[in-house]
Amino acid sequence: MMNENITLKIDNREISVPKGTTILEAARDMGIDIPTLCYMNLKDLCIKNAPASCRLCVVEVEGRKNLAPSCATRCENGMNVHTNTIRVLNARRTVLELMLSDHPSDCLVCAKSGNCELQSVAIKLGIREIPFEGEKTEFRVDLSPSIRRDATKCIYCRRCEMMCNEVQTVGALGAVNRGFSSVVMPAFDQSLQDSECTFCGQCVAVCPVGALTELDHTNRLIKDLADPDKTVIVQTAPAVRAALGEEFALPAGTSVTGKMVAALRKLGFAKVFDTDFAADLTIMEEGTELLGRLGAFLNGDKSVKLPIITSCCPGWVNFFEKQFPDLLDMPSSARSPQQMFGSIAKTYWAEKMGIKRENLIVVSVMPCLAKKFECERDEFKTNGDPDVNYSISTRELAALIKQTNINFMQLEDEDFDAPLGESTGAAVIFGATGGVMEAALRTAYEIHTGKTLDNVNFEGVRGIENLKEATIDVDGFELKVAVAHGLGNARKLMNEIRAGKSKYHAIEIMACPGGCIGGGGQPLHHGDSSLLKARTRALYTEDCEKSLRKSHQNPYIISLYEEFLGKPMSERAHHLLHTCYFNRGKEIIEQ
Repeated sequence: MMNENITLKIDNREISVPKGTTILEAARDMGIDIPTLCYMNLKDLCIKNAPASCRLCVVEVEGRKNLAPSCATRCENGMNVHTNTIRVLNARRTVLELMLSDHPSDCLVCAKSGNCELQSVAIKLGIREIPFEGEKTEFRVDLSPSIRRDATKCIYCRRCEMMCNEVQTVGALGAVNRGFSSVVMPAFDQSLQDSECTFCGQCVAVCPVGALTELDHTNRLIKDLADPDKTVIVQTAPAVRAALGEEFALPAGTSVTGKMVAALRKLGFAKVFDTDFAADLTIMEEGTELLGRLGAFLNGDKSVKLPIITSCCPGWVNFFEKQFPDLLDMPSSARSPQQMFGSIAKTYWAEKMGIKRENLIVVSVMPCLAKKFECERDEFKTNGDPDVNYSISTRELAALIKQTNINFMQLEDEDFDAPLGESTGAAVIFGATGGVMEAALRTAYEIHTGKTLDNVNFEGVRGIENLKEATIDVDGFELKVAVAHGLGNARKLMNEIRAGKSKYHAIEIMACPGGCIGGGGQPLHHGDSSLLKARTRALYTEDCEKSLRKSHQNPYIISLYEEFLGKPMSERAHHLLHTCYFNRGKEIIEQ
């Protein structure tokens, strides 16, 4: 049965659209720009917010007395819509002026200045004065290790609430109060750190204003770089190189690895290393752990905890510690690549270089805001000194490059420093959903079978479907794996495990939609999911261009084990590269 089409006119131009299409969607298909603030539609990820609360998208529909919110009004046959009448313009301006009358006027020092959707709409509608005066709502600023929450700037678009509750199923944010005092925040005005928040940063990624931003560490970094007594080194996550170029007007999906390295050297880092090195190291540890659990299970040990679940993502770790504390023995004990890097840098590398631990500053550039919280976890400190001192986001790095007047586009490509800058193609795909699983499969297959894997592309775990599953023939054994991105999808898999109904041997979970390429610290996508797909393509392209595409082939990883660690899962490896988990759900209840 063919889909029914609807024919209507918008601004005197005829268009036919599928039944169920909204006026806003039809108008955008025609190239007509209707301003919005609450509306967001990441089509490829099936994520949509359309509460029709901001009323900026109103249009005039002939035969209808009141103006219609285009984001929530479906097209009808014969409908005649006008998006640009004086009545519509006056209504939009009045709505915006009322919003701005209860909004702080600190744009010059706001973290979102120049990238604020409210600011952009105000410029477009020519707002030059605020005719309304009166009471203003004020709320305290909430600072957590990862996120700065300033509810005074909240415009009640409820995007963050939708992401936190419907997509991530975390439940840290919700509508509070009524009428003029309505705002989105944790219940009882809790701090984010005391709530169910996992610091995934997806609320920050969709907030159109400065109500939710990352906790900025660039000033701290500038001070450290200026300190002659400190050696400051940096590691960069794979997803950063696939998105950083967007901040410099490059097309989405442009890999800027070489320029990024050059920019970091110009900023003054003593060494520019790659988190991909530690991603290869992660595969050696996590892959060995996977094979160990599987081997014991196949030998009749029914106490083995399967499925083994990846532990690279700190937002995901925070989620299961708070929401599934009864399943803390399911995930791999392997630390994230960020933390493995810090541990190796402050032991193996520092000893080689003759640098005292307390004089070495390890900084990470991450697509993820939960990494900021992860740096501060007590189990990743030695005598109070963090393995990774702090983390900055992709956006923070871009801002710092611009502040220092580095002409990013004119930089010549440069290579990472050895030895902690060398990696394989398996490591770079960590940045996309399914990448960790694929990297693990490449190594686990060859180590288990002793055979060469000719085709290293595991297409079954690729793509941005919410849940992916695949069965891999490992020398006659059918290995069942699953991949989920977004914590709401993770919850479904965890509920199956809790109920004893999981059919998988291994599961990869990433907190952010799309994986790290869609992290809360990446350049803002403003509701355009095509950016996430382009970033993913960039990572797989870089993987294909690498001469080595399996983690266990990395010669510097081989040397690290020979010189320092011994072998995967050795006593020293376990001490430096593994961790344990805690029941943080109990902490929330006790608050």
